[in-house]
Amino acid sequence: MNNRFLTANQQKMKRKNFIILGTLVVLILITFVISMNTGVIKLTPLEVIRTLFGQGDAQQQLILFEFRLPRIVIAVLVGMGLAVSGAVLQGISRNALADPGILGINAGAGLAVMLFISFFPSTKAAPVYLLPVLAFIGSGLTAIIIYTLSYKRHEGITPMRLILTGVAVAAGISSAMIVLTLRLTPENYQFVATWLAGSIWGSNWRFVLSLLPWLIVLLPFVYAKSHVLNILNLGEITAVGLGASIEKERRWLLAASVGLAGASVSVSGGIGFVGLVAPHLARQLVGAKHQFLLPASALLGGLLVLLADTIGRSILEPSEIPAGIVVAVLGAPYFLYLLARLKE
Repeated sequence: MNNRFLTANQQKMKRKNFIILGTLVVLILITFVISMNTGVIKLTPLEVIRTLFGQGDAQQQLILFEFRLPRIVIAVLVGMGLAVSGAVLQGISRNALADPGILGINAGAGLAVMLFISFFPSTKAAPVYLLPVLAFIGSGLTAIIIYTLSYKRHEGITPMRLILTGVAVAAGISSAMIVLTLRLTPENYQFVATWLAGSIWGSNWRFVLSLLPWLIVLLPFVYAKSHVLNILNLGEITAVGLGASIEKERRWLLAASVGLAGASVSVSGGIGFVGLVAPHLARQLVGAKHQFLLPASALLGGLLVLLADTIGRSILEPSEIPAGIVVAVLGAPYFLYLLARLKE
């Protein structure tokens, strides 16, 4: 009877989680539609629908297909990548504050991209498809440094040591980036300043195509490792007892997390807190099992960045507020709230 009760309860939880995931998809679609109608030149919902089906005029098609749709798609993809990256980092480190932005992984990706841009006469000349690779190299090297400095034999990686190391490395990278700005042209300096603020700058279909392969490969890979993340959450001793190869699995998952964060940052700039806030909200909505936590984190991350970008484009028209600033306004108080909870 107890087994029957547990099975019924589990089925009820699954149905609830699927409803939550479906609701998040609907919210993204609603925000998607609102975002398509947001901008200096207004398009009514009817005009948007007509244009999507090829019935709009040349100006409407240009606005929707060349400017707004690529940016909207990139915002969703970037949010998904950063959120899942944060969820994986929290899972492998068992650290509630792990996030690619806080740990300096985003900064490492940014440094690599900035080094590349600083040696190019114009950002337009930079090969789009090379940017995610460079960002992956930068974020990967940063992750290796943080992992090496945080790891202690017989102790592993403690949450507080990981956070402190990440913050220190991020501060060092930020200093290096300030020095690099001294050799930038005014055009590139303006671009870097916008990039650092977390603006969705890569707003055309080439950037969508440069980011999409990374997510197509890495998101299914991470989801296939859901059971490993569940085991890692039980603690190292239990995980080893269940037959998990801790360090090997950690390295693979860390590489996937770095790849997701690096590729996302390469087209969106330094958007922080998404990898922190989205997994925490997802955990409250669907629980700690990664089979539901990862999809919920991805959907919440996509919704958060899309909403932030839409608000940033509409609140001070015709000027724009970078999505990273809007996310920071929402995420910083939540970060302080989590710190307060950890102290209790």
